[in-house]
Amino acid sequence: MHEQMPVGVTITEIVEETPSIRTFVFDREIAARPGQFVMVWVPGVDEIPMALSSPSSITVLEVGDATAALCAMHEGDRIGIRGPYGNGFTVSGRTLAIGGGVGASPLLPLVTAGQVDTFLLGARTASELLFADRIREAATLMIATDDGTAGHHGFVTQLISRVDLTDFAHICVCGPEVMMAAVLAVLDREGCAERGQFSLHRYMKCGVGVCGSCCTDPHGLRVCRDGPVFSGDVLLDSEFGHYMRDASGSRHGV
Repeated sequence: MHEQMPVGVTITEIVEETPSIRTFVFDREIAARPGQFVMVWVPGVDEIPMALSSPSSITVLEVGDATAALCAMHEGDRIGIRGPYGNGFTVSGRTLAIGGGVGASPLLPLVTAGQVDTFLLGARTASELLFADRIREAATLMIATDDGTAGHHGFVTQLISRVDLTDFAHICVCGPEVMMAAVLAVLDREGCAERGQFSLHRYMKCGVGVCGSCCTDPHGLRVCRDGPVFSGDVLLDSEFGHYMRDASGSRHGV
């Protein structure tokens, strides 16, 4: 695809994954590495970055105007896609994946490629566990729910103590930033932050590194071009886990 021009695609299937999360399958496959993202244009509303959950799908949690408009769409409706962008995950050897909520979405391509050995999956409640059955088919799955309705009663970060981090060459993480920051703190304490790969979500305007809206303090790294996946040691002394920026550039808590 051309970097600057969205390509129109038709939604061919909508899958209700959980009560709050839907997968939109479209009629075009995008050659992308696991963890790369696309810019999704919702006509008349906005353009937003979205992770690919497969070469021809995005998985969406309704959190704002654009995602609300997406979730109101039907099969046969059209959206615009441009990309893929970013670096994605880079793994070899044994890999641990840690996903929270819709953060399991960019990790799913790693699973389907057979590149995840153990997956720690978290959600608020059992009905919100995303892709659990598909993950279980390809990897060892450990589950945590905030309310204890499935698996460990507590946060997904608490499952880390049940695995031996020295067994894994890579630890790929995506989910709410407060969760990812807690994972990074554990990895730092265990002396293996550099083995963590964290997929960040930031406000973006262009997606190609021009506008600077997704630059992070203090290094000036652009999430769209230098990420969205960053090594844990790079994030240790950054804004990660402390604050994000909105469309105006103003800081607000994660």
